[in-house]
Amino acid sequence: MLRDVLRALADRRTMRIAQRRLAGELASFRTTAERAELDELLSRHTAEETREIRAILYRQDAERQLASRRQTAGLGGYLG
Repeated sequence: MLRDVLRALADRRTMRIAQRRLAGELASFRTTAERAELDELLSRHTAEETREIRAILYRQDAERQLASRRQTAGLGGYLG
């Protein structure tokens, strides 16, 4: 039983590392043209196959928008 728990923890750690690596690679697609190219590639696959990638991209977009709002607020603007 302990061996199963340790294996499960190791597997989760491996998955987190892989997901962080993937997120880092996806973060390099920043421009509109790069994202359009990526979207074109993803459209060739099913929603199930691209679910994790799309979730990461959505999260990164949300983080960028939030950072942009914070920067605007820091320059005397306000969050609407």
